[in-house]
Amino acid sequence: MRQDTNFINNAFKYSDTAETIAVFNPANEEQIATVQAITDADAMEAISVATAAQKAWRQLTSTDRAQYLHRLADALVELSPEIGATLALESGKSLSDATNEAIYAADITRYHAEWARRIEGEIIPSDSPSENLLLQREPIGVVACLIPFNYPVYTLLRKIAPALITGNSVIVRPSNNTPCSAFEIAKAIQKAGFPDGVINIMTMSHATAEMICTHPNVGMITLTGSVGAGRKVLEYSQVNIAKSSLELGGKSPAIVEADADLKKAAREIVGSKTTNCGQLCTAIERVYVQESVYEEFIELLKAEFAARQFGDRAVQPDDMGPLINESARINIHQMVARAIDDGAKLEIGGYIPEGKGHFYPPTLLTNCRQDMEIVQEEIFGPVLPVLTYQTSDEALALANDHQFGLASVIYTENYRTAMKVANNIEAGEVYINRTPADPYQGYHAGWKRSGLGGDDGKHGMLEFTQTRLVVLNY
Repeated sequence: MRQDTNFINNAFKYSDTAETIAVFNPANEEQIATVQAITDADAMEAISVATAAQKAWRQLTSTDRAQYLHRLADALVELSPEIGATLALESGKSLSDATNEAIYAADITRYHAEWARRIEGEIIPSDSPSENLLLQREPIGVVACLIPFNYPVYTLLRKIAPALITGNSVIVRPSNNTPCSAFEIAKAIQKAGFPDGVINIMTMSHATAEMICTHPNVGMITLTGSVGAGRKVLEYSQVNIAKSSLELGGKSPAIVEADADLKKAAREIVGSKTTNCGQLCTAIERVYVQESVYEEFIELLKAEFAARQFGDRAVQPDDMGPLINESARINIHQMVARAIDDGAKLEIGGYIPEGKGHFYPPTLLTNCRQDMEIVQEEIFGPVLPVLTYQTSDEALALANDHQFGLASVIYTENYRTAMKVANNIEAGEVYINRTPADPYQGYHAGWKRSGLGGDDGKHGMLEFTQTRLVVLNY
């Protein structure tokens, strides 16, 4: 069983007094590691070294910072077998998927490195003929990065790469469910030769996270997590008016028109709902099917769900894996039970399997209503509620009648319908005839309660900057 210590000031730091966090494999419930939680003294040290390191890091040219990121991407690829093996154990992913996540993390690291010569300011006309207004883009300082359990390797680099290229230093808090892969990434950081203190990775309690996030030296907090976690971050940020970038809950609707390729839509929707056991912010969470093809489409969904097996992906890599922990499984099963009590019809799944592992079967619910909890609240598991509609205007209204607005999907062969939805959907992303995939050159940002700010692309990179106006009179 592995034992991990925290990564502070470019070194792994052991503490005689630290409490430990147990890490379990969700596929078999066996403990795979113990990880030290940082002490208050460790937290203060990390803030101190990150603050000092950032002052020197921001003075480097952006092209010099890019070279470090390119070396980190090389190291991530080189160490991807070790990163992948660790991630597979702590998350229940297949070894192939976990290793590919490390490769994809290297890709987004290179992408942000290439922004080095593209971080642009502006020259703005002045009202005075002898004056120039220069708007500069500058780093914020120390950024606290709060990482989720579902894609912990990719999301970690998704956060720190844009923060670093723009001249910030970072303090990273990985999920306590999946911290070990973050420490494998720390080895890649050492291999890339980053200056001391620029990147710090630490597991911690909620109380310690609050202490870091509310410290005056932390200028920004970026989170991928639940709405509840987002509210806590907003509480933290108001202490020092720190900037916040929040990617929160999702409840992605899929609208299926009668003219759609129904087999393709059913296959892709079930794939979205069962990838990583449905633990994906942009996974399809509710489906609206045009009434004339409803019965046909339900049969297609049932067939796709029935063909999807679940189990330990270390044994059968093509199976759907487990939920992250037992609490998640109980919450999801209780949501399904309440939906059935409220009138939903269980078509397939909907039970807790016997044996070890936090598995839950692919589950399909029909006869659902818009006001049901199962339609209104994020499930974050392999459960799919289906509703019907008659017109595309009705479908659009139902899709928009929601607290969340992260991603959305429409399947149709009619470009007029597709564009009407694309121009009127209340969501940060809309995918036409495909399911969400978060292209990292785009901008992944939620509307409504799905978040503030965003990740990816030019605009995600600029989240990690602040502006300075230089008024030059001559």
